[in-house]
Amino acid sequence: MTRTRFAPSPTGVLHLGSVRTALFCWLYAKHTQGQFILRIEDTDKERSTRENVDAILEGMTWLGMECDEGPLYQTDRLARYQEVADDWLKSGKAYRCYCTKEELEEMRNQQKAKGEKTRYNGHWRDLESNSSTKEYVLRFKNPLTGSVIVNDQVRGEVIFENAELDDLVIMRSDGSPTYNFAVVIDDVDMQITHVIRGDDHLNNTPRQINMYSALDAEPPTFAHLPMILGDDGTKLSKRHGAVDIRDYREAGFIPEALLNYLVRLGWSYGNQEVFSIEEMIKLFDLPDINQSASAFSGDKLLWLNQEHMMNTKAEILAPHLKYQMEKIEVDISQGPNLVEVIEAYRERAETFAQMAIACRYCYEDFTEIDPKAVKKQLRPVILEPMLALYSSLDELSDWSSEAISSCINSVAAKFDINMGKLGQPLRVAVTGSSASPSIDITLYLIGKARSIERLGRALEIIKERGALSS
Repeated sequence: MTRTRFAPSPTGVLHLGSVRTALFCWLYAKHTQGQFILRIEDTDKERSTRENVDAILEGMTWLGMECDEGPLYQTDRLARYQEVADDWLKSGKAYRCYCTKEELEEMRNQQKAKGEKTRYNGHWRDLESNSSTKEYVLRFKNPLTGSVIVNDQVRGEVIFENAELDDLVIMRSDGSPTYNFAVVIDDVDMQITHVIRGDDHLNNTPRQINMYSALDAEPPTFAHLPMILGDDGTKLSKRHGAVDIRDYREAGFIPEALLNYLVRLGWSYGNQEVFSIEEMIKLFDLPDINQSASAFSGDKLLWLNQEHMMNTKAEILAPHLKYQMEKIEVDISQGPNLVEVIEAYRERAETFAQMAIACRYCYEDFTEIDPKAVKKQLRPVILEPMLALYSSLDELSDWSSEAISSCINSVAAKFDINMGKLGQPLRVAVTGSSASPSIDITLYLIGKARSIERLGRALEIIKERGALSS
């Protein structure tokens, strides 16, 4: 059975690059009817925080990438790492290194001066100190000869010479395990079959494969993902979108759209751009991952978000709009059904944050009308048609968009004016601006009482302007 894992470190929050890695791991597990494990690599005591753990878990839940096992914490496995370290020390697979920071720095400086690659020179590899009090780290005895072949699912065959690798620290002087050591033990114990991660980890892979051999374990299949770059070709940073993934929820994006966007950063299926979650699971496979880096585009993400807003059932989308309305403290009990609002406004918004602002007047009154719209639309010349429309709408018993549309058309025909001449002043009157969905649907959503009251206020403005001009 396929078993993949996403193993974030809680030294920071979940950002786009991490989520793309998690997504590929999750999709491959689902595609192969396997299992997806969430492991929190929290052995960095100084930088790991509970707040960041919560941020990771909240982000994964919002995205809908629930794990089959976990979250599992490395800090719960410290005794296991110590057990392996002790075993390797006894069997000669690891050794104590007593070099001080100053000695290691001097070693590097001498290597730089000679134009050599900076690395540990193996000084304590075959020595032993008589001191029982001197501070030390444990280093892994990496093979000195031969090569390591990584059959990467993305990059193909990559060969590393053991002579180019130094003896890696596996246990720090405080007794805590290092990343490369802990991750190998975890992957073996958790029976991980496929390690899918960013290609910044590729250089760690030969060291890890040698440690798999030391554990008499078969290495997993590796797939190293290309980088995500900013739209300017530089490393992805906060200004490009490498922010807390929860910020995208706050900005009104929906998780399906975000995952759709991220799956296309490094993977493709023909020319298809828009994918449902079900399609991603069905079609995703490791050989289809591209080797080249992908560029983040905020505009493309917005486009995909609107595509998903347009093509997803409004009932499914309603919780996203509800969340945004609550954020701006709008009481949705005092207005139309959210499903109806989504149907009316989704063509006009790229995010639910935008939609919440746009439809606010359906739920609460406004105190000011856009001065430019007043000047252009609420003119004395439209007073008589607007008075007639006020009376006609006030008498309307069936407050449906069809009946409202018929009413407006009748008044426009009576005064021999086109819909735009009447519809725009009406729109300004009931929404406070010159933009909204079709005016009949807008009035329906606002409701009769609010619509009549606002139209009455607009009529007073028109009368005042007429009095001032006479």
